[in-house]
Amino acid sequence: MSLLDPKTWQPVELSGGDRAVVEPATGDTLATVALASPEDVTAASEAAEDARKTWSDTPHHVRAGVLRRAGDLFTAHAAELRDWLIRESGSVPGKADFELHVAAQECYEAAALASRPTGQVLPSEEPRLSYTRRVPAGVVGVIAPFNAPLILSIRSVAPALALGNAVLLKPDPRTAVCGGLSLAAVFAEAGLPERLLHILPGGAETGRALVTDDRVRVISFTGSTAAGRAVGEAAGRHLKRAHLELGGNSALVVLADADVGAAVEQAVWGSFFHQGQICMTTGRHLVHASLYEEYVERLAAKAQSLTVGDPYRERVQLGPVMDAGQLARIDALVEASAAAGARVAAGGTHQGLFYRPTVLAGAGDHTPAYTEEVFGPVAPVRSFATLDEAAALAAAGPYGLSLGIVTRDTALGLELADRIPTGIAHINDQTVNDEAVAPFGGVAASGTGARFGGEANLEAFTELRWTTVRREPARHAF
Repeated sequence: MSLLDPKTWQPVELSGGDRAVVEPATGDTLATVALASPEDVTAASEAAEDARKTWSDTPHHVRAGVLRRAGDLFTAHAAELRDWLIRESGSVPGKADFELHVAAQECYEAAALASRPTGQVLPSEEPRLSYTRRVPAGVVGVIAPFNAPLILSIRSVAPALALGNAVLLKPDPRTAVCGGLSLAAVFAEAGLPERLLHILPGGAETGRALVTDDRVRVISFTGSTAAGRAVGEAAGRHLKRAHLELGGNSALVVLADADVGAAVEQAVWGSFFHQGQICMTTGRHLVHASLYEEYVERLAAKAQSLTVGDPYRERVQLGPVMDAGQLARIDALVEASAAAGARVAAGGTHQGLFYRPTVLAGAGDHTPAYTEEVFGPVAPVRSFATLDEAAALAAAGPYGLSLGIVTRDTALGLELADRIPTGIAHINDQTVNDEAVAPFGGVAASGTGARFGGEANLEAFTELRWTTVRREPARHAF
């Protein structure tokens, strides 16, 4: 039985016009979705605010049951959802399978949140019971991007619902099905009451309406640093919390004692997984001078061996980048980097939206693809001579999301990681990792810290209330 029927997948009429769902690999139109206007956001927030009151009072085991069933349904409908992820977002099958696995796990972990202890009993100077209790925030707004559309939606939607909130989800309109409508279909089948989850595909105006709506008390945003700054500023003016998971330019540091073959294996995945369209992508390869030439040669050879094509119809390792705008930015950064003196050791070419995995040797402070977030399959490589230099290079720049260090001396790797400010660090692994149980987030221009995953969700989607109880009314001297 099909989960996603274009005739019924948007039960609420939206007034923002229609948009074609385009397959990046072919340019074909897969379906049509309706977009949300700012007025639709207002109507959705009104409905959500009304519905969430009953949901907040629903016993925790009932809410947990909905989340567990949703997790099961992501598995039960994996074949259909997998096709949408491949065709709509340009994912290779392995990446689509990973998203579906994480989506199910996010639901199971969220189900466990529903029964977690909600507060603490506190000591008090007065003759009273004093305690804290976590209560649902209310209506949560989620803004999710195109690159990992299912994961980056469900990681906020699932815990927010489990903890008793209603959710307004604005997926990127380019991936409105696998990043939005698929979640609505899963939760409807799982038994989520109506009006608790609203899917509002749209552009910047829709996002602004979501951030500024007075009924929306928490914003969960994943996207570029520039857009995140605007979201954070608007949320601040409206005195609401904004959890911002933003861009990155993460470093993979290869120390002198590393196995070059093992390091290159990490590097290929870190830079080229999903065409480099991942916030945690390895954007800077810092390699000890004694290994540098061999590393560049082996990384370039591996890049040249990778297959690029239509992931739905061919067995390939990289699919298309998302659209022409994304392609133009990648190509411009590579060309500017070559003009600035970097050597294109592999790639640097494209056919349509299929960009070849690219290795840039001799990267430095004047190499745009090294200093900026590319969001494409580009691996700039730079050498270093000392640990101090490696630490300084890895810590340089505005971002602080993820870090990978390859070394046989794990204690040394941990010591080095402590010198480099990031929200995530991996010793003997590359920069792209995610688990539903782990807190996730970056620092500095990469966001406002760990706001997703594990116990971080409790803080993200609830308010902490202090309550006291006396046997008799208090007496005050005033």
